[in-house]
Amino acid sequence: MIPRYSRPEMAAIWSPDTRFRIWFEIEAHAADAMAELGVIPKDAAKKIWEKGKTARFDVARIDAIEAEVKHDVIAFLTHVAEIIGPEARFMHSGMTSSDVLDTCFNVQLVRAADILIADLDMLLAALKRRAVEHKMTPTIGRSHGIHAEPTTFGLKLAYAYAEFARAKERMIAARKEVATCAISGAVGTFAQVDPKVEAHVAKAMGLSVEPVSTQIIPRDRHAMYFATLGVVASSVERLATEIRHLQRTEVLEAEEFFSEKQKGSSSMPHKRNPVLSENLTGLARLVRGYVTPALENVALWHERDISHSSVERMIGPDATVTLDFALGRLAGLIDKLIVYPDNMQKNLDRLGGLIHSQRVLIALTQKGVPREDAYRLVQRNAMKVWASEHEFLALLKADKDVADKLSAKELEANFDLGYHYKHVDAIFKRVFGS
Repeated sequence: MIPRYSRPEMAAIWSPDTRFRIWFEIEAHAADAMAELGVIPKDAAKKIWEKGKTARFDVARIDAIEAEVKHDVIAFLTHVAEIIGPEARFMHSGMTSSDVLDTCFNVQLVRAADILIADLDMLLAALKRRAVEHKMTPTIGRSHGIHAEPTTFGLKLAYAYAEFARAKERMIAARKEVATCAISGAVGTFAQVDPKVEAHVAKAMGLSVEPVSTQIIPRDRHAMYFATLGVVASSVERLATEIRHLQRTEVLEAEEFFSEKQKGSSSMPHKRNPVLSENLTGLARLVRGYVTPALENVALWHERDISHSSVERMIGPDATVTLDFALGRLAGLIDKLIVYPDNMQKNLDRLGGLIHSQRVLIALTQKGVPREDAYRLVQRNAMKVWASEHEFLALLKADKDVADKLSAKELEANFDLGYHYKHVDAIFKRVFGS
């Protein structure tokens, strides 16, 4: 997590101040529940809240204590005792460190998910606006990077919209997956802490109770969460890669916004590079890189070990902060994307009409020509276009075998660009609704 690729709201979730505040809230809510059960004095629970609610926890002091005791939660509780006084002895009664650490981690992941879902909403809004704007802007569709058949630029953006709509649904599911709380004590048996304490803390922190914890919250939940981040990042890369290709000089159908004082190269003043989409490709690789460690965290020894801890201290902030930045950048890129319809038309015309080859193939079969023969007739004329400046339609008209089956008028009818767009409205309705 570095400032260059961090946005304040997401970064704040992972700050020591936020973490210690969440730790305190978990402990204080647990104290409230224990007081109601008569486990600790009610006055003690009240004092814990009164003195701790507005306290500023001294991160440096906690770090100094941890340097001696080699235990972060004990260091925190020691510092809290310095603030609260004698009543602090009733904190953490029957609890274990994982009760605090795991519940806090899930609170942070839930808050991060809320930001990521909002990011996706912003991206979806930008994609929808630009898709509607270019709903019927003709462009060439490519397979294997080669001209295939016509599509519209609006459809390209609609594909992306549908993909990120699925991403949002996955993020909502991932949020639900990690929104659990465990206050179950050593090895998760509730021997020293009543399950009612867990239920109280869960409700107070906006979580649900973990049905069965083994002192820790099962890490398959977290694996699913980080895998979801990886899938979302891959969708970011897919769209970024499309833009990078469309900005190539030989294509130049779309281009990242280039501000007035922006510089593209330290050596070549003419350059306008797709730096944002290239950056997004790199960031996506990072987010995906955090998925494997999360998967490997699932297999822990017996009821608990801490091999997952060091991993999560890094991938929690890094993955969420990076994806948050990437989604924000992508939304801005799409919002300001420069589109060149004239260049799209030039590229559509570039192959002399070859993009209509399938229509001619089908037309011949409908005239009784066997498909293999029809394919051969169309292909032999198409290959001449690849090798020369000939127009595909002219060659077909001059081909006796083709002309015997299709009149000039019938051939021309199969070169109508609009034919390819007759179902665009239906696709848009599927994606965006009526």
